[in-house]
Amino acid sequence: MIVTGEAQHWAWQQRVLPPVEQVRPGVWSIPVPIPHNPLRYTLCYAFLDDTGVLLVDPGWESAEGRDAVTAGLRAAGATVADVTGALITHVHPDHHGLSGWLRSVSGAWIGMHPLEARSLPGRVWRDLDPATDRAWLLRHGVPEDAAGALTVDPERMSQLLGMAEPDRTFEDGDLLPLARHELRAVWTPGHTPGHLCLHDAAAGILLTGDHLLPRISPNIGVHPGEEGNPLSTYLASLEQTAKFADEEALPAHEYRFRGIDARAAGLIAHHDDRGHEILAVLGTRGESTAWAIAAELTWSRGWDALRGMLRRMALGETLAHLRHLAATGAVRSDGGTPELWRR
Repeated sequence: MIVTGEAQHWAWQQRVLPPVEQVRPGVWSIPVPIPHNPLRYTLCYAFLDDTGVLLVDPGWESAEGRDAVTAGLRAAGATVADVTGALITHVHPDHHGLSGWLRSVSGAWIGMHPLEARSLPGRVWRDLDPATDRAWLLRHGVPEDAAGALTVDPERMSQLLGMAEPDRTFEDGDLLPLARHELRAVWTPGHTPGHLCLHDAAAGILLTGDHLLPRISPNIGVHPGEEGNPLSTYLASLEQTAKFADEEALPAHEYRFRGIDARAAGLIAHHDDRGHEILAVLGTRGESTAWAIAAELTWSRGWDALRGMLRRMALGETLAHLRHLAATGAVRSDGGTPELWRR
Protein backbone atom coordinates (compact mmCIF):
# COMPACT_ATOMS: atom_id res chain seq x y z
CA MET A 1 0.00 0.00 0.00
CA ILE A 2 1.32 3.44 -0.99
CA VAL A 3 0.18 6.63 0.76
CA THR A 4 -0.83 9.22 -1.84
CA GLY A 5 -2.51 11.78 0.43
CA GLU A 6 0.78 12.99 1.90
CA ALA A 7 -0.66 16.15 3.46
CA GLN A 8 -3.50 14.10 4.94
CA HIS A 9 -1.03 11.53 6.26
CA TRP A 10 1.11 14.23 7.88
CA ALA A 11 -1.99 15.78 9.46
CA TRP A 12 -3.06 12.39 10.79
CA GLN A 13 0.32 11.87 12.41
CA GLN A 14 0.26 15.37 13.90
CA ARG A 15 -3.34 14.92 15.10
CA VAL A 16 -4.56 18.01 13.25
CA LEU A 17 -7.21 18.56 10.60
CA PRO A 18 -5.88 17.98 7.05
CA PRO A 19 -6.25 20.66 4.36
CA VAL A 20 -9.04 21.04 1.86
CA GLU A 21 -7.60 19.61 -1.36
CA GLN A 22 -8.51 19.30 -5.03
CA VAL A 23 -7.77 15.62 -5.70
CA ARG A 24 -8.93 15.60 -9.34
CA PRO A 25 -10.30 18.32 -11.63
CA GLY A 26 -13.66 19.21 -10.14
CA VAL A 27 -13.27 16.81 -7.19
CA TRP A 28 -12.44 18.17 -3.74
CA SER A 29 -11.69 16.56 -0.37
CA ILE A 30 -13.16 18.43 2.62
CA PRO A 31 -12.35 17.26 6.17
CA VAL A 32 -15.31 17.58 8.54
CA PRO A 33 -14.48 17.25 12.26
CA ILE A 34 -16.03 14.58 14.50
CA PRO A 35 -16.15 16.01 18.04
CA HIS A 36 -14.55 13.92 20.81
CA ASN A 37 -13.88 10.91 18.57
CA PRO A 38 -10.59 9.14 17.82
CA LEU A 39 -11.45 9.14 14.09
CA ARG A 40 -11.20 12.97 14.31
CA TYR A 41 -12.79 13.76 10.95
CA THR A 42 -14.74 12.49 7.97
CA LEU A 43 -13.41 13.18 4.49
CA CYS A 44 -16.37 14.62 2.58
CA TYR A 45 -15.95 14.68 -1.21
CA ALA A 46 -17.40 17.44 -3.39
CA PHE A 47 -18.02 16.82 -7.11
CA LEU A 48 -18.47 20.12 -8.94
CA ASP A 49 -20.83 19.75 -11.86
CA ASP A 50 -22.54 21.90 -14.48
CA THR A 51 -25.73 22.24 -12.45
CA GLY A 52 -24.32 22.28 -8.94
CA VAL A 53 -22.38 20.21 -6.43
CA LEU A 54 -22.74 16.60 -5.29
CA LEU A 55 -21.43 15.97 -1.77
CA VAL A 56 -20.49 12.47 -0.66
CA ASP A 57 -20.75 11.92 3.14
CA PRO A 58 -21.30 15.46 4.49
CA GLY A 59 -20.16 14.42 7.99
CA TRP A 60 -21.14 14.78 11.63
CA GLU A 61 -23.89 17.19 12.65
CA SER A 62 -22.32 20.04 14.62
CA ALA A 63 -21.66 23.76 14.29
CA GLU A 64 -18.02 22.94 13.55
CA GLY A 65 -19.10 20.50 10.87
CA ARG A 66 -21.37 23.03 9.18
CA ASP A 67 -18.57 25.58 9.22
CA ALA A 68 -16.11 23.05 7.76
CA VAL A 69 -18.42 22.13 4.88
CA THR A 70 -19.14 25.80 4.18
CA ALA A 71 -15.44 26.74 4.20
CA GLY A 72 -14.46 23.73 2.12
CA LEU A 73 -17.03 24.53 -0.56
CA ARG A 74 -15.84 28.13 -0.59
CA ALA A 75 -12.26 26.94 -1.22
CA ALA A 76 -13.62 24.91 -4.15
CA GLY A 77 -15.37 27.97 -5.56
CA ALA A 78 -18.88 26.97 -4.50
CA THR A 79 -21.41 27.59 -1.74
CA VAL A 80 -23.77 25.45 0.31
CA ALA A 81 -26.62 26.78 -1.83
CA ASP A 82 -24.95 25.15 -4.86
CA VAL A 83 -25.30 21.64 -3.39
CA THR A 84 -27.91 19.73 -5.38
CA GLY A 85 -27.36 16.26 -3.92
CA ALA A 86 -25.83 14.37 -0.97
CA LEU A 87 -24.86 10.74 -1.53
CA ILE A 88 -24.43 8.79 1.71
CA THR A 89 -22.12 5.76 1.66
CA HIS A 90 -23.82 4.55 4.86
CA VAL A 91 -26.00 5.96 7.61
CA HIS A 92 -23.56 6.23 10.51
CA PRO A 93 -23.76 9.74 12.00
CA ASP A 94 -20.20 10.71 11.04
CA HIS A 95 -21.31 10.33 7.41
CA HIS A 96 -25.03 11.09 7.36
CA GLY A 97 -25.38 13.53 10.26
CA LEU A 98 -25.25 16.79 8.25
CA SER A 99 -27.47 15.59 5.41
CA GLY A 100 -30.68 16.98 6.88
CA TRP A 101 -29.11 20.40 7.39
CA LEU A 102 -27.84 20.40 3.80
CA ARG A 103 -31.29 19.59 2.46
CA SER A 104 -32.90 22.30 4.58
CA VAL A 105 -30.57 25.08 3.38
CA SER A 106 -30.02 24.05 -0.26
CA GLY A 107 -32.92 21.81 -1.22
CA ALA A 108 -30.47 19.03 -2.08
CA TRP A 109 -31.72 15.48 -2.50
CA ILE A 110 -30.35 12.76 -0.20
CA GLY A 111 -29.46 9.38 -1.71
CA MET A 112 -28.29 5.98 -0.42
CA HIS A 113 -28.66 2.26 -1.12
CA PRO A 114 -32.20 0.96 -0.37
CA LEU A 115 -30.89 -1.47 2.28
CA GLU A 116 -29.22 1.46 4.01
CA ALA A 117 -32.50 3.35 4.07
CA ARG A 118 -34.10 0.36 5.82
CA SER A 119 -31.36 0.34 8.47
CA LEU A 120 -31.72 3.99 9.52
CA PRO A 121 -31.71 4.23 13.33
CA GLY A 122 -35.06 6.01 13.17
CA ARG A 123 -36.56 2.84 11.69
CA VAL A 124 -34.56 0.19 13.56
CA TRP A 125 -34.25 1.68 17.03
CA ARG A 126 -37.29 3.93 17.54
CA ASP A 127 -39.52 1.18 18.95
CA LEU A 128 -36.75 -0.74 20.66
CA ASP A 129 -37.72 -2.00 24.08
CA PRO A 130 -34.74 -1.62 26.46
CA ALA A 131 -35.82 -4.85 28.18
CA THR A 132 -35.55 -6.71 24.86
CA ASP A 133 -32.14 -5.21 24.23
CA ARG A 134 -30.99 -6.18 27.71
CA ALA A 135 -32.21 -9.73 27.15
CA TRP A 136 -30.15 -9.89 23.93
CA LEU A 137 -27.04 -8.84 25.86
CA LEU A 138 -27.65 -11.39 28.62
CA ARG A 139 -28.20 -14.12 26.01
CA HIS A 140 -24.70 -13.50 24.69
CA GLY A 141 -23.09 -13.69 28.11
CA VAL A 142 -22.94 -10.08 29.30
CA PRO A 143 -22.95 -10.15 33.13
CA GLU A 144 -26.00 -8.75 34.90
CA ASP A 145 -23.97 -5.94 36.49
CA ALA A 146 -22.63 -4.83 33.08
CA ALA A 147 -25.77 -5.21 30.99
CA GLY A 148 -27.39 -2.03 32.31
CA ALA A 149 -24.59 0.22 31.07
CA LEU A 150 -24.62 -1.42 27.63
CA THR A 151 -28.38 -1.40 27.09
CA VAL A 152 -29.53 1.06 24.41
CA ASP A 153 -31.52 3.98 25.83
CA PRO A 154 -33.79 5.44 23.09
CA GLU A 155 -34.00 8.78 24.95
CA ARG A 156 -30.24 9.24 24.55
CA MET A 157 -30.41 8.51 20.83
CA SER A 158 -32.61 11.40 19.73
CA GLN A 159 -30.00 12.82 17.34
CA LEU A 160 -29.52 9.43 15.67
CA LEU A 161 -33.25 8.74 15.49
CA GLY A 162 -33.75 12.09 13.76
CA MET A 163 -31.32 11.52 10.89
CA ALA A 164 -32.84 12.30 7.51
CA GLU A 165 -34.73 9.85 5.34
CA PRO A 166 -33.50 9.64 1.73
CA ASP A 167 -35.25 11.18 -1.27
CA ARG A 168 -33.87 8.59 -3.70
CA THR A 169 -31.97 5.33 -3.67
CA PHE A 170 -29.11 3.93 -5.75
CA GLU A 171 -28.48 0.28 -6.54
CA ASP A 172 -25.22 -1.45 -7.45
CA GLY A 173 -24.07 -0.18 -10.86
CA ASP A 174 -26.27 2.93 -10.92
CA LEU A 175 -24.76 6.16 -12.22
CA LEU A 176 -25.05 9.30 -10.12
CA PRO A 177 -26.86 12.21 -11.83
CA LEU A 178 -23.77 14.17 -12.94
CA ALA A 179 -22.84 15.62 -16.32
CA ARG A 180 -19.06 16.05 -15.92
CA HIS A 181 -18.31 12.90 -13.89
CA GLU A 182 -19.25 9.29 -14.57
CA LEU A 183 -19.63 8.24 -10.94
CA ARG A 184 -21.00 4.73 -10.46
CA ALA A 185 -22.35 3.10 -7.28
CA VAL A 186 -20.59 -0.08 -6.12
CA TRP A 187 -22.51 -2.03 -3.45
CA THR A 188 -20.10 -3.25 -0.75
CA PRO A 189 -22.17 -4.68 2.12
CA GLY A 190 -20.55 -5.75 5.38
CA HIS A 191 -19.79 -2.71 7.51
CA THR A 192 -23.47 -1.94 6.98
CA PRO A 193 -26.04 -3.76 4.80
CA GLY A 194 -26.23 -1.04 2.13
CA HIS A 195 -22.72 0.41 2.18
CA LEU A 196 -21.77 1.99 -1.16
CA CYS A 197 -18.40 2.75 -2.72
CA LEU A 198 -18.27 5.08 -5.72
CA HIS A 199 -16.13 4.54 -8.82
CA ASP A 200 -15.02 7.20 -11.30
CA ALA A 201 -13.19 5.22 -13.97
CA ALA A 202 -12.10 8.27 -15.98
CA ALA A 203 -10.57 9.88 -12.89
CA GLY A 204 -9.07 6.61 -11.68
CA ILE A 205 -10.57 6.87 -8.20
CA LEU A 206 -12.67 4.70 -5.88
CA LEU A 207 -14.39 6.41 -2.96
CA THR A 208 -14.30 3.65 -0.36
CA GLY A 209 -16.33 5.11 2.53
CA ASP A 210 -15.60 2.97 5.60
CA HIS A 211 -15.38 -0.24 3.57
CA LEU A 212 -11.65 0.12 2.97
CA LEU A 213 -9.49 2.36 5.17
CA PRO A 214 -5.69 2.58 5.05
CA ARG A 215 -4.93 1.91 8.70
CA ILE A 216 -7.83 0.39 10.60
CA SER A 217 -10.39 -2.34 10.07
CA PRO A 218 -14.01 -1.12 10.04
CA ASN A 219 -16.35 -2.54 12.64
CA ILE A 220 -18.17 -5.61 11.31
CA GLY A 221 -20.71 -6.51 13.95
CA VAL A 222 -23.94 -8.32 14.77
CA HIS A 223 -26.77 -6.31 16.32
CA PRO A 224 -30.13 -7.20 17.91
CA GLY A 225 -32.69 -8.41 15.42
CA GLU A 226 -30.11 -9.17 12.72
CA GLU A 227 -29.92 -12.79 11.62
CA GLY A 228 -27.42 -12.42 8.80
CA ASN A 229 -23.72 -13.14 8.45
CA PRO A 230 -22.09 -9.70 8.02
CA LEU A 231 -18.47 -10.87 8.14
CA SER A 232 -18.89 -13.42 5.35
CA THR A 233 -20.65 -10.69 3.37
CA TYR A 234 -17.83 -8.22 4.06
CA LEU A 235 -15.13 -10.66 3.01
CA ALA A 236 -16.96 -11.28 -0.27
CA SER A 237 -17.18 -7.50 -0.78
CA LEU A 238 -13.44 -7.17 -0.21
CA GLU A 239 -12.82 -9.76 -2.93
CA GLN A 240 -14.86 -7.62 -5.32
CA THR A 241 -13.14 -4.40 -4.23
CA ALA A 242 -9.72 -5.91 -4.96
CA LYS A 243 -10.64 -5.78 -8.67
CA PHE A 244 -10.14 -1.99 -8.54
CA ALA A 245 -6.39 -2.50 -8.03
CA ASP A 246 -5.33 0.25 -10.43
CA GLU A 247 -7.41 3.00 -8.81
CA GLU A 248 -6.52 5.47 -6.08
CA ALA A 249 -8.57 4.92 -2.92
CA LEU A 250 -10.33 7.96 -1.48
CA PRO A 251 -11.49 6.75 1.96
CA ALA A 252 -13.83 8.52 4.34
CA HIS A 253 -11.18 8.70 7.08
CA GLU A 254 -7.42 9.07 7.44
CA TYR A 255 -5.74 9.52 4.01
CA ARG A 256 -5.70 8.58 0.32
CA PHE A 257 -3.69 5.56 -0.85
CA ARG A 258 -2.96 3.18 -3.70
CA GLY A 259 -2.86 -0.61 -3.50
CA ILE A 260 -6.54 -1.40 -3.05
CA ASP A 261 -5.93 -5.07 -3.79
CA ALA A 262 -3.12 -5.30 -1.23
CA ARG A 263 -5.19 -3.53 1.42
CA ALA A 264 -8.17 -5.80 0.76
CA ALA A 265 -5.91 -8.85 1.07
CA GLY A 266 -4.52 -7.49 4.33
CA LEU A 267 -8.00 -7.08 5.80
CA ILE A 268 -8.99 -10.59 4.72
CA ALA A 269 -5.85 -11.92 6.41
CA HIS A 270 -6.65 -9.90 9.56
CA HIS A 271 -10.07 -11.51 9.86
CA ASP A 272 -8.61 -14.94 9.17
CA ASP A 273 -6.12 -14.40 12.01
CA ARG A 274 -8.96 -13.32 14.32
CA GLY A 275 -10.85 -16.49 13.43
CA HIS A 276 -7.85 -18.61 14.40
CA GLU A 277 -7.55 -16.63 17.65
CA ILE A 278 -11.18 -17.41 18.49
CA LEU A 279 -10.62 -21.11 17.78
CA ALA A 280 -7.58 -21.05 20.07
CA VAL A 281 -9.65 -19.45 22.86
CA LEU A 282 -12.34 -22.12 22.48
CA GLY A 283 -9.66 -24.79 22.47
CA THR A 284 -8.41 -23.52 25.82
CA ARG A 285 -11.68 -22.54 27.51
CA GLY A 286 -14.06 -25.07 26.03
CA GLU A 287 -17.62 -23.94 25.34
CA SER A 288 -18.05 -20.23 26.05
CA THR A 289 -20.36 -17.28 25.50
CA ALA A 290 -19.48 -14.64 22.94
CA TRP A 291 -18.80 -12.19 25.79
CA ALA A 292 -16.33 -14.54 27.47
CA ILE A 293 -14.58 -15.12 24.15
CA ALA A 294 -14.38 -11.38 23.43
CA ALA A 295 -12.70 -10.79 26.78
CA GLU A 296 -9.89 -13.17 25.78
CA LEU A 297 -9.18 -11.65 22.35
CA THR A 298 -6.55 -9.13 21.31
CA TRP A 299 -7.95 -5.59 21.06
CA SER A 300 -5.88 -2.57 20.02
CA ARG A 301 -6.52 -0.85 23.37
CA GLY A 302 -6.84 -4.05 25.39
CA TRP A 303 -10.12 -5.42 26.76
CA ASP A 304 -9.73 -3.65 30.11
CA ALA A 305 -9.48 -0.28 28.36
CA LEU A 306 -12.75 -0.78 26.49
CA ARG A 307 -15.72 0.85 28.16
CA GLY A 308 -19.42 1.25 27.45
CA MET A 309 -20.36 1.04 23.78
CA LEU A 310 -16.82 0.04 22.81
CA ARG A 311 -17.34 -3.23 24.69
CA ARG A 312 -20.69 -3.65 22.99
CA MET A 313 -19.01 -3.17 19.61
CA ALA A 314 -16.38 -5.75 20.59
CA LEU A 315 -19.17 -8.20 21.44
CA GLY A 316 -20.84 -7.53 18.08
CA GLU A 317 -17.55 -8.13 16.24
CA THR A 318 -16.98 -11.38 18.11
CA LEU A 319 -20.49 -12.57 17.22
CA ALA A 320 -19.85 -11.71 13.57
CA HIS A 321 -16.73 -13.87 13.60
CA LEU A 322 -18.55 -16.71 15.33
CA ARG A 323 -21.32 -16.69 12.73
CA HIS A 324 -18.74 -16.69 9.95
CA LEU A 325 -16.89 -19.59 11.57
CA ALA A 326 -20.17 -21.44 12.02
CA ALA A 327 -20.88 -21.01 8.30
CA THR A 328 -17.55 -22.69 7.55
CA GLY A 329 -18.27 -25.53 10.00
CA ALA A 330 -15.47 -24.57 12.38
CA VAL A 331 -17.73 -23.81 15.37
CA ARG A 332 -21.31 -24.42 16.43
CA SER A 333 -23.77 -22.93 18.88
CA ASP A 334 -25.98 -24.76 21.33
CA GLY A 335 -28.75 -22.21 20.66
CA GLY A 336 -29.41 -21.81 24.37
CA THR A 337 -29.65 -18.90 26.78
CA PRO A 338 -26.95 -17.99 27.42
CA GLU A 339 -25.76 -19.09 24.01
CA LEU A 340 -22.64 -21.24 24.22
CA TRP A 341 -20.17 -21.78 21.40
CA ARG A 342 -17.82 -24.72 20.94
CA ARG A 343 -15.39 -25.96 18.33
